[in-house]
Parts: sequence; C-alpha cells; structure tokens
Amino acid sequence: MFTHVMIGANDVAASKRFYDAVLGAIGHPAGQADPKGRIFYRTKTGVFGITKPIDGDAATHANGGTIGFACASPELAKAFHDAGVANGGKSIEDPPGWREGAAGRLYLAYLRDPSGNKVCALHRG
Repeated sequence: MFTHVMIGANDVAASKRFYDAVLGAIGHPAGQADPKGRIFYRTKTGVFGITKPIDGDAATHANGGTIGFACASPELAKAFHDAGVANGGKSIEDPPGWREGAAGRLYLAYLRDPSGNKVCALHRG
C-alpha cells in the first residue's frame, strides 16, 4: 500500500545518527544522502526518508502519528529501542515488552526521535 514514509527533521545530521543506529540494529544499512541533503533508507519493502521541510518552516512531529518498523525478533526490537536511546532518542510509553490486544500478541518498543517523531519497533509473536 505504501511506497515510502518521509519525515521532517530540523537537524538532519542528528536524525541520521539516530536512524542509522536504530535501523542498523535491525539489519538495515546506513541512510544515503541525495543531492538535496535528504537521507533515504531503501529496502525491498519500501523507503524511509528524512528531510528538512521544503517550505522552510520548522519540522514538527505528527501528534497522534506513529511509524512502526518491523522486527524479526523481540531481541531486535529491544536493540532498536536501546540504539535509539543511545543516539538522541527518548523512550516513551511503557517500557519495551510484550502486549496483548485486539491485534494479538506484540512486542513493542516506543521512542521519540531527535525531532519528536514517534517511532515503534514491532515484533508479532
């Protein structure tokens, strides 16, 4: 359904460090800059990008929005979380762990990135 997700960042270098760490923890290579200074993480299933807003205004996070990253194991989801905290992210909501709900059994780990975007590492049990 989706081809890509692009988020805004006021400090693209800090966001790249954060996403290189969290996505690297789950097996993705470092992001690559394009000629406009945007950073892209390309995978077989889609593209994740970071950019300064093109309108020149400050980047803001989406209140109520979350971007979820699939993880092959609970250990990788925890590694994503720990790498994020070590690279400028902030742990939010409940600590990383298993949750039961309408979507079934999930291992979830939530963070705010350096620009305030809410991201989640998710493993389906």
